[in-house]
Amino acid sequence: MTAPDSLPQDYQKGWKSYEQQIALLKTRGLTVADPAVAVKCLGHLNYYRFSGYCLAFEQSRHQFSPGVTFEQVWASYEFDRVLRDLVTEALESVEVDFRTAVANHFGKVHGAFGHVSPGNFFKTFKHQTWLDKLHDETARSSELFVTHFRHRYRQFPDLPVWAATEIASFGSLSRMYSGMYKIDQKAICCRYGLQPGDLETWMHHFVYVRNLCAHHARLWDRVWAIKPSLPAAAAWKPLYLPGSDRLFVTLLALNFILRRCSAVANFVADWRKRVESLLAKPPATEAALAKMGLTEQWRAQPLWR
Repeated sequence: MTAPDSLPQDYQKGWKSYEQQIALLKTRGLTVADPAVAVKCLGHLNYYRFSGYCLAFEQSRHQFSPGVTFEQVWASYEFDRVLRDLVTEALESVEVDFRTAVANHFGKVHGAFGHVSPGNFFKTFKHQTWLDKLHDETARSSELFVTHFRHRYRQFPDLPVWAATEIASFGSLSRMYSGMYKIDQKAICCRYGLQPGDLETWMHHFVYVRNLCAHHARLWDRVWAIKPSLPAAAAWKPLYLPGSDRLFVTLLALNFILRRCSAVANFVADWRKRVESLLAKPPATEAALAKMGLTEQWRAQPLWR
C-alpha cells in the first residue's frame, strides 16, 4: 500500500492477455489444473473482480496459501453469486414492505401531499434537497401512473405520497424516514418490532447492501462500511452475534423483518432453507464462517431459529 505522504506515480502496468493473467497468478502460488478452463473463466469474469476473491486465499498480498487452486477461488465466486441473489431477493421484499408502511402511515396522518411540506419533518432535515431529488426521480420515471398524473393534475411533479413512495429510490425513501418526527417513525417501526433509531440505521444499511448487489460486488467476506445498529436484546450481543460488520448481521436483520411480513411467509420459509443450504458449503478457505460473521453454531442463534 502506498504511504499517505508519498507522491502519486504514473500507472505503468500494461495490458495482459488472459493467458498472461493466468501465468501471473501461477507465479503467486495459485495452482491451475486446467489453464484452458481458467482462460475461459477470466474471459467471463474480469481479472480485477476475480482478484477480489483471491484475497481470502492469500497468506500475504499477492502470495497464495500453499495448495490453493484456481477452482477453489472460482467456487468462492460462484458461492458469492448465489449469496448475492439470495440477499437481493430478501431486500426486495423488505423494501416493498417498507414502502407500503411509509406510504400508508404518512398518507393517513399528513394527507396526500404531506411530504411536500417541510413542517412535517425535523427542522434539521434537508427537506428541499430531498424533495428536489424526488422530483428528479419523478421526472425520469416512465411508469404509466406517473404519465397519467402528469397530464391530468396540476400538482405534478408532486405526486400523492402513496405514488411518490413507489418511484422514489430506496435511498430517498430511507432518507424520508430519517427526517420524520419520532411520532411518525414510531408508528412505522412498530410493525417491525424495532426502535425508531434502529430501523433508521437498518434501512441505511440495506440501501448500502442493495447497491453492492446491484453492482455485483463481493459480499461473502466483505467488512461492511455502513453497519446497522444492534437492538438492546441479548440475542444481538456476543456470544450470539460476534459483531455488526459482516454478512451474518445482515441475514439476521433481513430475517427479523421478513418474519413480520405475514404475506410473504412462504417465501421466507423457502428463503431460509436456501440460505442454510448455501452456507452449509462455504468457500474452501481458512475461517470461512468467521469471514461471514458466523459462529460454528450459527443455526442455533435465537434470532435465526
